[in-house]
Amino acid sequence: MATTDEPAKPTRVSKAATARVARAYLRAISEHDLAAAAACWAPGGRETIHGQVETTAPDGIVAYFSAILDAIPDLRLEELSCTAEADRCTIRSRMTGTFAGTGRLQGVKPNGARIDLEIVDNLVVRDGRIVANDAYLDGLTLARQIGVLPPDGSPAQQAITRAVNARTRLAATGVSGLEKVADGVWRMRGGLPAKDFNVYLLEEADGVTLFDGGIRAMANAVAKAGARLGGIKRVVLGHAHPDHRGVAARLGVPVLCHEADRADAEGDGGVRYFHLDRLNPLARRVYPTLLRRWDGGPVPIAGTVAEGDEIAGFRVVHLPGHAPGMIALFREEDRVALTSDAFYVLDVETGRPRPPRLPHPAFNHDTDQARASLRKLAALAPAAAWPGHLGPLTGDVRAQLEQAAGT
Repeated sequence: MATTDEPAKPTRVSKAATARVARAYLRAISEHDLAAAAACWAPGGRETIHGQVETTAPDGIVAYFSAILDAIPDLRLEELSCTAEADRCTIRSRMTGTFAGTGRLQGVKPNGARIDLEIVDNLVVRDGRIVANDAYLDGLTLARQIGVLPPDGSPAQQAITRAVNARTRLAATGVSGLEKVADGVWRMRGGLPAKDFNVYLLEEADGVTLFDGGIRAMANAVAKAGARLGGIKRVVLGHAHPDHRGVAARLGVPVLCHEADRADAEGDGGVRYFHLDRLNPLARRVYPTLLRRWDGGPVPIAGTVAEGDEIAGFRVVHLPGHAPGMIALFREEDRVALTSDAFYVLDVETGRPRPPRLPHPAFNHDTDQARASLRKLAALAPAAAWPGHLGPLTGDVRAQLEQAAGT
């Protein structure tokens, strides 16, 4: 008789069987039987208790809960609800106990505090063993119960709230409100005392594109402004210098730049080619501290842009020199240019406004190339050029840029 090879039918997973394994695991923990708890896991399974630990079975499971039981020797778990479907099971539990053991909890010495909070475990079971668990506990309540935070509504908690609000007010003094500079284009300025770092928010149908990343202290204000305009969906760096990528790593959105600046955006921000010895003695001393204060740190680059690409109705213009991958954005319909550091309108050694000029050679990758790029920008004959600091240039912008390129 002829036979044919047919693919095996997938085994139907019983949600009751899944729930049994999940419940057995949590019951074993409640009974302090860590060998039984570890036996519920497939080797190499991943246990993530968010905000606490990420570890693998079986050894990591035993080590983590051994430390917990050392701190809370009478720990118990009480099931409050259980929902299972196929290979997944979610169990909500009440965890109780006394912080009176010999081990520390989050670095805190045992103090006899009573623990009573909720935990949610989201377990994945395959072939009768747990392969993953994403667990969440009420960390704020735990911190209050063990004395890391004061009780809610207490004078100490109110003092903390006042301090946080005071810090928010102080941060706000260093950031401007939104200023509309062109159709669908908003500017936010930051930095003390003069608010001379510019970030541009470009409105689109599905959210906001941020151009230039400003300094780290602007992150919260930029996020708040972006949310009010529909939400920030991406950041496009004009270049990777520390004072132009400051907010990028803190917004949780994709970050793009020119390919030639990718390594610097993901690395030291271009500091590798700075020549601070070209500054006056005072600026030479203070700039290392300023750069660290402004910088938001390295940022993963999700993609790159190139000459001629379209960004929020603007065209990418590659202007290397100040940075190898520096770009401007130019919009043909109203001849608005967002120019990052293609030119300066301030003296970086004193902070004072100045007529447009080439970027300071202390921070240039190639000053001759920066000069050629400034002439390239001038040839576009912008009606308005909005730079990375202060600005803008209006009037006969082309003549002003050509003059700056010749100096």
